[in-house]
Amino acid sequence: MNAPHVVVFGSINMDLVARTPSLPVPGETLLGYSFATIPGGKGANQAVAVARLHIPTVMVGRVGNDGFGQALLADLQSAEVNTSDVLVDETTASGVAMIAVDDRSENHIIVISGANGQIEAIDVNRVIQRLPGAAALLLQFEIPLPAVLAAAQAAHQARVRVILDPAPARSDMPAELYACVNIMTPNAVEASKLVAFPVHDPTTAAQAATVLHQRGVETVVIKLGATGVFCATPDESFFIPAFAVKAVDTVAAGDAFNGGMAAALSEGLSIRQAIVWGAATGALSATKAGAQSSLPDRATVETFLKQHDR
Repeated sequence: MNAPHVVVFGSINMDLVARTPSLPVPGETLLGYSFATIPGGKGANQAVAVARLHIPTVMVGRVGNDGFGQALLADLQSAEVNTSDVLVDETTASGVAMIAVDDRSENHIIVISGANGQIEAIDVNRVIQRLPGAAALLLQFEIPLPAVLAAAQAAHQARVRVILDPAPARSDMPAELYACVNIMTPNAVEASKLVAFPVHDPTTAAQAATVLHQRGVETVVIKLGATGVFCATPDESFFIPAFAVKAVDTVAAGDAFNGGMAAALSEGLSIRQAIVWGAATGALSATKAGAQSSLPDRATVETFLKQHDR
């Protein structure tokens, strides 16, 4: 099936990943046992996740004029992501994320925005030029909020599906942004931050979804980690249990979920089928180390779904 293209507007980072037996507490120095530089950033991760599922994908964002920027562009291009709308910013360095991963696959992440933090109206204009014929616009919160809002409003006006991953978690999401979002995909931490009460299971996820619906979000998809995914649309609510896998690194699992879901929706699958695709893509991502290096291709996802009938 020939699917329409997906536009991703967001961050492009180089991940600096250290593995250590346990995560440090404040003031503690630990000896790690491995280090790697791996292309990442929530926007770029989602773009690669969609492209590896054979959906035409356009990335809009910024990198710095440095070695990391060159490597980040090359990696996106190797995944067949269209990078013609990625600006090389001469004024600042590329974004980086410093990531510590322990032996339980838990992680701590510190993001330095770099070029991502310089995104502004001219970048939004490049998004707008890519909206005609698009199946979806994917957004996250690792770029300035005014740019996210402007892009969402433009897509909403153009009747392009807006999929917002509200990460990193924040409680100051403007009221006008909620009304532009067709699908919001917070994890439990992000949902808790948005609604100001703990979200940790399907029951509390349903309560959070009610609040988010009241604010204007059309469909709420709450990722509950190893438990599964809760979804509330205007017509129905349902829960999809997680696929059981041996997790190695969960760094990009949420981005993989969004990519898998967006790819399925772009091919005309139902929201329930798309969430199963997202859950499978996220589960497979968790079985490998790194961000973009962990994202599965279409054949792998299709084989996995055949082996795990849902």
